Amino acid sequence: MTTRFASAACAIALIAWAGTASAEPFALTGHDDSQWRFVFTPYAFIPAGTHGTSTVDGSSVDLDLGLEDALDALNLALSGRFEAWRGDWGLLFDGNYVSLGGEDSAGLPGPGGGSLDVEVDIEQYWLTFLGAYRAVNTTYGDAGRRFALDLQGGLRYNSLKQEVDIDTPGPSTKLGGTETWWEPVIGARGVWELNDNWAAAIVADFGGFGVGGDDLQVIATAGFDWRPERWQNTSIKFGYRYYSLDYETDGGDFAYDVTQHGPYLGVTFRWQ
Repeated sequence: MTTRFASAACAIALIAWAGTASAEPFALTGHDDSQWRFVFTPYAFIPAGTHGTSTVDGSSVDLDLGLEDALDALNLALSGRFEAWRGDWGLLFDGNYVSLGGEDSAGLPGPGGGSLDVEVDIEQYWLTFLGAYRAVNTTYGDAGRRFALDLQGGLRYNSLKQEVDIDTPGPSTKLGGTETWWEPVIGARGVWELNDNWAAAIVADFGGFGVGGDDLQVIATAGFDWRPERWQNTSIKFGYRYYSLDYETDGGDFAYDVTQHGPYLGVTFRWQ
C-alpha cells in the first residue's frame, strides 16, 4: 500500500503545470491600445523529480520519486491558459485538472495470510484569475530587441482530494477526503526578444501566504518561445520548472508538502 500510495501521491503536483509558464508573445508584436489581443496555451509539466511528504488521516508517506512513478499513476490531465490584453492591461485565466489512482494488494498478518485490496484516488484542480499590468515595454541592445515585464495579481481556487479505499474482509475502510480553499496570488513575468523567431522568459508565481491552509505555493519557470517562419500565429514553448506546495489542514491530519522539478512543453495560439 505504501509504495502504490507514494507513486500516486507523487503526481498530485502535476496540476501545477505551468500556471505562468508561457512567454507571452505580445511582447514580440506591435502595441495597439484600441484592440484586444488574445492568447491560448495548452501545456504540460513533466515531473522529473518529486520530493516531500503526503499525509492522509494522520499517516504520512515520504516521497522521493522519479518520472516513471508519476506517469504510472496518471489517469487524466488537462491544462490551459487564456490571456486577453488591451494596451498595458490584461486578464488571465489558468485552469488545471489531474486525476490519479490505481489498485494494489497488501499482505495480511497472521497464520492465515491473505491480502487487502487497496485503491488510491487522487484528484486535484485549480482555477486562477489574475489581473496583469505591463509595467515595462521597451527595447534593448543595438538591434532594438524588445523587453517586457508584466506584474500580476489575483486569486486561485484549489481543490485537493486524497483518498485511500481499503477493501477488508468486512466493511471497506476509506481514508482521507477533499479539501478546497481560495488563496491570493502574485507574480511577475519578464520576456526578452532574442531574434525574429525566438524569445526567452523568466516567470515567478507565489500563492497561499498562510491563507486556507496553504503556507506557500511557488512556481518558477525559465524557458523559450520558438515561432518558425511560416507560423505567424502559433509558437512552441519549452523550458524547465520548479514547483512547491506546502498545504496542511488544522491538526495536520491532511497535508501535502512537496517540491517538484522538470521540463515543460506547450503550444500557443494567438489572435486579435
